[in-house]
Amino acid sequence: MTVVEICSRAKANAAAIATADTRAKNSMLALAADAVLAESDTILSENAKDVRACTRPPQFVDRLSLDKKRLADMAEGLRQIQSLADPVGEVTQEWTLPNGLYIRKVRVPLGVLGIIYEARPNVTVDAIGLCIKTGNAVVLRGSKEAIRSNSALVAAVKARMQAGGYNPEFIQLVSDTTREGAEKMMRCRDSLDVLIPRGSPALIQTVVEKSSVPVIQTGAGNCHAYIEKTADIAMAKNIVLNGKLQRPSVCNALESLLVDAEIAPDCLPVVLGALHEAGVKITGCEQTCAICPFVQPATPQDYFTEYLALEISVKVVENVQQACEHINAHSTGHSEVIVTQSKDAAQYFTQHIDSAAVYVNASTRFTDGFQFGFGAEMGISTQKLHARGPLGLQQLTSEKYVIRGNGQVRE
Repeated sequence: MTVVEICSRAKANAAAIATADTRAKNSMLALAADAVLAESDTILSENAKDVRACTRPPQFVDRLSLDKKRLADMAEGLRQIQSLADPVGEVTQEWTLPNGLYIRKVRVPLGVLGIIYEARPNVTVDAIGLCIKTGNAVVLRGSKEAIRSNSALVAAVKARMQAGGYNPEFIQLVSDTTREGAEKMMRCRDSLDVLIPRGSPALIQTVVEKSSVPVIQTGAGNCHAYIEKTADIAMAKNIVLNGKLQRPSVCNALESLLVDAEIAPDCLPVVLGALHEAGVKITGCEQTCAICPFVQPATPQDYFTEYLALEISVKVVENVQQACEHINAHSTGHSEVIVTQSKDAAQYFTQHIDSAAVYVNASTRFTDGFQFGFGAEMGISTQKLHARGPLGLQQLTSEKYVIRGNGQVRE
């Protein structure tokens, strides 16, 4: 089938999920989780072929690669979604007018979601699970590097759902991984209600610029930590190491570090020394290089860079005001953290930082739908319209007004 035909097929079968009750949706989620585990050997075999054929950088290969644990995490994410409240049908507001009209504002599915993404086969399963629970049909278009993995995952889930007595055709996978195929999908306004891109800044920007379908923009993660002058240095070290080392190739990994000038001589050798020992390439401002001779001079571009690797930029700042100015000027609006013991500094930071997630004394690695208790996420939205931050169940619904009367007419 062509891209247009695939999108039309999803729309034609959208009612199968949009009208499903909570019991049916939870049953589908259980079947999907079972499928991921039951077909793990086939899925891992197909994924291994993708990995062997991939010539992209190591951080890309890491996101592409699957193993038993990652499959188990996918299944657990589906079961978490199963356990969460169904947002569809929730009454968010209700009131009665003086003329007797009773108005309710009710959550409803968005309709048909298109997802364009790179590598990360877990996005395939997360998207299916979230769309089942929110009553949305979904068209999945992964990158060519993950086509075998995505095909195996979708085939396993759809087969298990069909065997369970459900129509799985509201789930569609685009096998055309060409640029032209992606651009055709971006123009399927008659079939798709929303398009969500996940991947590199270049991919996201292309979708934003070329799509005629409304886009929820997920963003890159140039995430910052600011170690304020009252910070506990041992705590700061742990937060920075976790943010940079725990999984460097993901969007909530730490990419830039700011340190208050008052504590820089004591703090930088401890924190940067630990990063250096862990093999992290460090670039920094003139003050940072003077304190830690193993640091290389930073260029202006370094402070804008999402490395997705064992690299980090560092800058010494005078105070929390200067830290916030620097972060807002260089950040992608994803996640930032202040390490501090000062309530005033924490309040200033959380009020002035313009990002989707702002932390006090905790790692940026928690910006994740699974970690937030959403079960999974469709991405991290860095825009401000409709939804911001992890796109969980509520963020994948819209609202409509249901009005009941007893014969009222407008005069």
